Amino acid sequence: MAAFDDQRVLITGAAGGLGRRLALHFAREGARLIAWDVDHIGLQALQDELSAFPAPHTVHAVDLTDRAAVYATARAVLDAHGRIDVLVHNAGVVSGQPLLETPDEAIERTFAVNTLALYWTTKAFLPAMIEHGRGHVVTIASAGGLVGTARMTDYCASKFAAVGFDEALRLEARRLGYPITTTVVCPFYIDTGMFAGVRTRFPRLLPILHPEYVARQVVRAVRKRRRRLILPRFVYAVFPLRLLPPAPFDALLDVFGISRSMDTFRPGDGARGHR
Repeated sequence: MAAFDDQRVLITGAAGGLGRRLALHFAREGARLIAWDVDHIGLQALQDELSAFPAPHTVHAVDLTDRAAVYATARAVLDAHGRIDVLVHNAGVVSGQPLLETPDEAIERTFAVNTLALYWTTKAFLPAMIEHGRGHVVTIASAGGLVGTARMTDYCASKFAAVGFDEALRLEARRLGYPITTTVVCPFYIDTGMFAGVRTRFPRLLPILHPEYVARQVVRAVRKRRRRLILPRFVYAVFPLRLLPPAPFDALLDVFGISRSMDTFRPGDGARGHR
């Protein structure tokens, strides 16, 4: 039996990039995919790819910035499938501009997709997980949710919130006895087009990650019920470095090129679309 045989896995931002690869990997392991995205064309292409797998799959065009649409689509999913076993919060957007050059609307959209959508989708599907006695909530955050970066004040803040969301939900589930597992994923930059042009000063320590590799690691982490996945391992150095005062901490970020990593960023469709 495949690891996710007949399990219902819902992925947001599934039409392209990491989300598409996650969908295909879960499908290979027997999951029944429910794919959400705002990209109608990408969803149709994904549906065609998923037809190669025996389990039934469905796609839903939904704008995560529209709370009413999220709840309505979630109700339709629950009516059709009864429950969701694995909920993967993957959708994300980035502006990639200095704060004073970032339009208010872009900041609001960043938080609507990267942060607030976590609440609406989890609130929609968590009760059925609890009733079923099992569930898994996966939050694809970012290394930018562990350390700030220039030109990403909105993105990093939204991902810090995503990391906090996962941690608080994990503790809340433990305190209230919810039979669910949570996993937070914090990868460095992924080569999906969302961060086109970004550079890394030390590619052996902080490589630009291949989406296929990240997708495999995420599915493996869910299979093993890991609580946290950080890629690459060097990013774990952030935790002890946090004990330093701000001045030496900032100096080390300069040494490793973190502070300038977005200087060559090229905003475009990948930045506006989902991860």
